Amino acid sequence: MRILSIIATLNPSGGGTTQAVRLLHETLLAEGHESEVVCCDDPESTWLTDWNGATGVGRGSPGWSYHPKLVPWLRANGLRFDAVIVHGLWIYPSLAAWRVLGNVPDMPPYWVFPHGMLDPWFQKVPERRIKAVRNWVYWKLIEHRVIRDAAGLLFTCDEEKRLARTTFVPYQPRREKSVGYGIVEPPAFTAAMAEAFADRCPGLGSRPYLLFLGRIHPKKGVDLLIQAYACLCHENGAHTLPALVVAGPGLDSSHGRAMQRLAETLGVVDEIFWPGMLAGDAKWGGFHGCEAFVLPSHQENFGIVVAESLACSKPVLISYQVNIWREIAAEGAGFIDSDDMDGTLRALRRWLAADEQDRAATALHARRCYESHFQVKQTAQRLLDVLTPKVERPELTELLARSQHT
Repeated sequence: MRILSIIATLNPSGGGTTQAVRLLHETLLAEGHESEVVCCDDPESTWLTDWNGATGVGRGSPGWSYHPKLVPWLRANGLRFDAVIVHGLWIYPSLAAWRVLGNVPDMPPYWVFPHGMLDPWFQKVPERRIKAVRNWVYWKLIEHRVIRDAAGLLFTCDEEKRLARTTFVPYQPRREKSVGYGIVEPPAFTAAMAEAFADRCPGLGSRPYLLFLGRIHPKKGVDLLIQAYACLCHENGAHTLPALVVAGPGLDSSHGRAMQRLAETLGVVDEIFWPGMLAGDAKWGGFHGCEAFVLPSHQENFGIVVAESLACSKPVLISYQVNIWREIAAEGAGFIDSDDMDGTLRALRRWLAADEQDRAATALHARRCYESHFQVKQTAQRLLDVLTPKVERPELTELLARSQHT
C-alpha cells in the first residue's frame, strides 16, 4: 500500500506527534509498504537528512505552518498514493489536504489523526483562554470542514475518541477508528545503561527510586507528585521511602525552577534527584532500574513514556487523564487515580503498601499490557486494516445472493 503522511514539521522538538510519524513511517517501510512524508520544513533542515522518503516543501510560517508550495505539491503527487493521513490540527497542512483531496474525484481519501488535539482539556484550562477562543473561531470557519470531509478520524485509544466528541460542534466525522499507538521494543538492560543513569544521578547510589520522566510542565502534575511525596516522607521518614527521580527537559524554565523551590520548601530537596533530560543508555537505565513509573498528568493523549515503562516491565502510577488508563487498568499493570493531590497520594500509598508478590505480579502485567496493546507492528496493522479499500467481489456477491434464494 502507498501511504502519504502530512505533518507541519519533522523537527524532533515537535514532540510526540513527530515521533509517532517516524515510528509509523519506519514500520510501514519495514513491512514492505510504500510510505512518504511531506512537511513544511526547509528541505535543507538537518533533521530531514536521515529520513528515507521525506519531503520538505519549505519552511512554514510560525504557528500555522503555512507554505505556498504545499498545495501544488499535493496536487502534483496526490494520485501516487492509496491513502493520506493528516497528522495534527490547527495548522495549514490540514487545510491544504482538505482543499486538494476533500471530495475530489480520483484523489485518494485523507484521514485525520488528531494526536490528542481534540481533547477538551485544552479548551478548559484557564491559562489557555485566548487560545481556546481562537480554536473555537478556527473550528467554525475551517476545521469542522476538514473533519467533516475526511474519510474519518484516527485515534490512539478509545478514551481519546470518546473525549473528542465532547469538545466542539458541529462535530460530524464520517468514521471514527481507534488504531492505537505503538512503540518499538526497548533495548535489553545492560550494565552500561545503569552506569549512564548513575552518572546523571550522583548520590542516588543503590537506593530504590520512583521515576517521573517527561517535560517539567504544569500539565504534567509535577507539583502534585512533589507534594504527595513530601507528605509521605513526613509521615514515614524520608530514608524509609524510595527516592524520587524527576527527569526531563524544562528545569531551567520558570515552572522548573518553581518545582525545585517547592521541593526545598517542603523539606525534601535531598530526596529528589533532577538529572534533566535523559536519552539513550541513561534513559533506558532509568526505566530498567526504577521500582515504578509515576505520571499524575492533567492531560496525556497517549503517553509514550508510559508505554516505554510498561515495555520495561515497570508498573505505572498514573492519573485518569492519561488516556490509555483503561487498557492499563484492564491488564492490572498499575494504579490509576485522580489528577489531584489526594489521588496522587493514594496511588503512591497503594504502591508502597504492596508486598513483593503483588509488585512482581504487577510487573508481569505491565509487560503483558505492552505486548497486547502497544507494540508498533500491531498499530501499523490496525491502521492498514482501516486504510485498505474494501475490494468488491461481484462473483461472490452473486453467489451469496443465489444462496439466499435456495
